[in-house]
Amino acid sequence: MEDKRRRARVQGAWAGPAKSQATAQPAATARSHLHQRPGQTWMNQEHQLLDKQFVFKEPQQVVRRAPEPRVIDKEGVYEISVSPTGISRLCLYPGFIDLKEADWVLEQLCEVVPWKQRTGIREGPIFSFLDVTYKQPRLTAWYGELPYTYSRITMEPNPHWPAVLRTLKDQIEENTGHTFNSLLCNLYRDEKDSVDWHSDDEPSLGRCPVIASLSFGATRAFEMRRKPPPRADFCFSEMQLGHPGPGHLRTALWLAEGSEEENGDYTYVERVKIPLDHGTLLIMEGATQADWQHRVPREYHSREPRINLTFRTVYPDPGGTGGVRP
Repeated sequence: MEDKRRRARVQGAWAGPAKSQATAQPAATARSHLHQRPGQTWMNQEHQLLDKQFVFKEPQQVVRRAPEPRVIDKEGVYEISVSPTGISRLCLYPGFIDLKEADWVLEQLCEVVPWKQRTGIREGPIFSFLDVTYKQPRLTAWYGELPYTYSRITMEPNPHWPAVLRTLKDQIEENTGHTFNSLLCNLYRDEKDSVDWHSDDEPSLGRCPVIASLSFGATRAFEMRRKPPPRADFCFSEMQLGHPGPGHLRTALWLAEGSEEENGDYTYVERVKIPLDHGTLLIMEGATQADWQHRVPREYHSREPRINLTFRTVYPDPGGTGGVRP
């Protein structure tokens, strides 16, 4: 009996520590969870977010750049645009008049043409009822059986063509297949003389006029810019009525991008630049005058005189009105 009690006490002693150790493990685990207070996980995430600095970035804007002008300086035929109005076509013939003959023609034109600086008239500023007069920055002359009106200036009929002009007219007609009955002559005395943006679209020239421009003297830049498109919805309906051609995709893009130019903003329109040398012939035909404007700008480097002969066909114009051309 005494032995049984002793063994029980020994077993109890063994069991006690073992039991206390077994219960101590969950207690330690519980203490570790005490450090993870409610919301501790969310706070840890918040600290991670606070460590990252928020940087505001401006939304990127699409930058629309003005296109570079297309330079045309080689002989050839160029279709510069296609629109519901038609095809705008240029024909460039450098050296149409050889150098020796061009030198002689330039001397003759300076002597026999009755050059005159005319006074133009244009509308004054907005809300002003007064017209503005100005001296055209070039000298001009007119030849033809009919009068010609532009910029509210009427060029009186002058059927007395000098022999040199008749010879040039015949030479152009034979080589191009076009015929002309009138001629506007322009003399740019130096780099300060110019002609501003305009189109040769006076009613007296008819629809889709052909203009033959023959240059003598100093090389000057002839610049062109495409007119802003009309209302896109109207033009798309017009295109749907016609027959699609290779240029219609370019026309569709031109119409779609034209909203900013509808109010006369020419910043992003297509442009063409042509250096017109001594003896060069340029033909503008098709819808060029309806869809494009052109000019000869002032230059900042010294330039010798230049004469430009623009042959055209004039029809009787009862209205006698034309566009403003400074």
